[in-house]
Order: sequence, then structure tokens, then C-alpha cells
Amino acid sequence: MATAALVWTKAPLQFPYPRAVSKIHPRNSSVAPPISCFSTSGPRPDSVGILQRNTEAAAGEKMRQNQQSLGLLDNLFLHLFRAKMVRETGWESEKPGYDGLIEVANHLTIGRSNSETIQASVRILRSLFPPLLLELYRILVAPLAQGKVAAAMIARVTALSCKWLMGQCQVNSVPLPDGSSSMSGVFVERCKYLEESKCVGVCINTCKLPTQTFFHDYMGVPLLMEPNFTDYSCQFKFGVAPPPPERDIALTEPCLQICPHASRRGRAAFSPDHKPNCPKA
Repeated sequence: MATAALVWTKAPLQFPYPRAVSKIHPRNSSVAPPISCFSTSGPRPDSVGILQRNTEAAAGEKMRQNQQSLGLLDNLFLHLFRAKMVRETGWESEKPGYDGLIEVANHLTIGRSNSETIQASVRILRSLFPPLLLELYRILVAPLAQGKVAAAMIARVTALSCKWLMGQCQVNSVPLPDGSSSMSGVFVERCKYLEESKCVGVCINTCKLPTQTFFHDYMGVPLLMEPNFTDYSCQFKFGVAPPPPERDIALTEPCLQICPHASRRGRAAFSPDHKPNCPKA
């Protein structure tokens, strides 16, 4: 057996199949290199994670810069207003700053009718002022010069104190019902609240209608707000009463294409010739 083993080791090995011979292509060969079965056409998982982290970091940096751009009083107003909204809704967002404020505003419409949302928003506005101050303003200041003094005062205070909420705005002249004009208007170049909420219903039911009601009922000053849902501007007209609901153009506006509430109903509801009303409007 040992001899047989020795003979077997000396014998040349025979392979039942021919050996695979690797060919070395010339330097200028047009033959493409072999493709690994582990290669993929898409990004690697680790690169996707890096991209996601970079996106989140950029969003966080933008939020931090927005917070830093607000002054001390602006931040104070933001936190006070948000705290009042949280108390009314009983719910708080995990997001900081203005983004969290918008989430709380959206939550204000959940589980409420439009009328209930408007009433809740009016209560929030009332809670921002001492009750005695509102009563004294309505009794002592609102009647002066047929309301023109009070309207002009509120316009200036609004333009100075609400930029953190609405964005850049300035006092302007508006026509009054008696044919005269007064510097009792506030023009908002691009309303931040509307732009961030992306919803006609949130604008109408948590801002326009409750704000008009608040100034008329609790400060004795009529107010007409005219939001523009195309360029996101808004015109405040203190001293001008709003028209009846059936004649208020803003109340007949369709929802925005980017409205998060309308999109929940599915894209089937949208067509080139039909824009449904926002479910919240």
C-alpha cells in the first residue's frame, strides 16, 4: 500500500476538466473589467446615513440661526404665545421654537369644529392681556376721534411687536369707510405664519377670524384682515369692519396645493379644473 501510495504521488495529476486559464488583456484592450457581484448601482447604506445626518444637521443649524435672529423681546413673545396655546390645547410639540409653535397651532384644529377653533383662538389672544387693560382701552381710547386714534395706535404696536410671528411688516395708509384715509394699516410682506402652516384653514380659523373678533369685541376696534394666498402677503386694516362671511373673499379661497390637511384626502380629489376647499376652512 505504501508503494502504491508512492507511485500515485509520482504520477502526474490528471484533472477531469481543463484548468481555467486567466487571460491578461493588453493595456489598450477595449474589454471591460469584470464587475463584482457585490457592486450596486445605488448609494451605499453608510452614505445614505451620512446624507441623512447632514440634512438633519443643516435643518438644525437653520433653526438655530432663526432663533438667534430673534431679539430678546421677540423670543419672549414667542415663548409666551406658545405657552398660552399649549395651555389651551393641552398638548405640546417636541420641536423647539417656531416650528413647534406651528405644530401646536395645527393641533388646535384637531377634534374641533371651525367655530370651536375660532373661540379657542380668541381665548388665547385674551389671555395675553390683563383683563382690566382691555376694558379700559375699549372704554377710554376706542371712542376717540371716531376710533381713528385707537386704530392707528394698534397698527403701530402690531407692526413693532409681531414681526416674530408674521415676518417683515410696516404701517401703511388704508382707506376708511367715511372716505378718508388713515395710517392704521399694517402690510405684511410675506406672512411667516401662513407660509409655515401651509394651510388656508389654519390661517382663517386660528388667525384671521379670531383676530378680527378679538379686536372688535374686546378692544372696540374693527379690523379687516386680507390674506393673499398667492404671495402670502396680508393687509391689516384697523378701523375697517369686515364684510359678512358670504362676501368675504378669503373665506371662499380653495386650499393650497401644498396644504398638509388637504393632501390627506388623496390626490384623486385634485384635478386641473377643481381645487377642493381645505377641510379646515
